[in-house]
Parts: sequence; structure tokens; C-alpha cells
Amino acid sequence: MAKASSEGTTKGMVADHISQAVLSTSNLLHLMQQSSPTQGLVKIPKNLLAKTPNIKNTEQVLGQMPRVISSVDAHLDRALQCASELHTVRCLLMKKDSALAPLSMPSDEQPVSQD
Repeated sequence: MAKASSEGTTKGMVADHISQAVLSTSNLLHLMQQSSPTQGLVKIPKNLLAKTPNIKNTEQVLGQMPRVISSVDAHLDRALQCASELHTVRCLLMKKDSALAPLSMPSDEQPVSQD
């Protein structure tokens, strides 16, 4: 479990760093748009300015990634726990069936009474 926790922490840190980089880029583009055209906007390729909404969307998605990863991890943990419990139930049922098998005989194999 400690390994999963440290992996989750690492994933969260990576997502935070990526999100911060995207946010910084978005802020830089925003500041450059507000500056005079001769200073900043002339240097920015027009296709990069067109991608500003995509960058902001990416920032939002990356901001949600730690919660998504945490949720997926929780669901996987529950699924693994359920699988373990199902295996236990299956084993118990198999033991019960094998214990009851000698007690149940088909109707054509019932012993004949000697009256």
C-alpha cells in the first residue's frame, strides 16, 4: 500500500508541475496579448495565439487529473478487494458442494430396501 501511496503522490506532483507550466504559459500569453502589439504580439506566431483556448482547456484538464487518478485508484482498490472476497466465497461454496456431494444421490441410485 505504501508503494501505491507514493505513486499517487508522485503522479499528483507531476500533474501539479504540468498544470503550473501550462498556467504559466497561459499567463504569459495573456500578458503578451495585453502589451503593445509591437512589443510582444508581433513575435508570437498567430497559430500559437489561436491555441490559447486549448492551452486553457489543457490547464483545466490537468488540474482535474490528481482527483481523477485518485478516484481510479480507489475504484481499482475496491475492485481488487471484491475480487478477493469473491474468490473466498467461491472456495467456500466449492468446499460446501464437495462436502454435500456424497450425501446426495440421484433417484435411480437410491439403495433398495430389503423388506
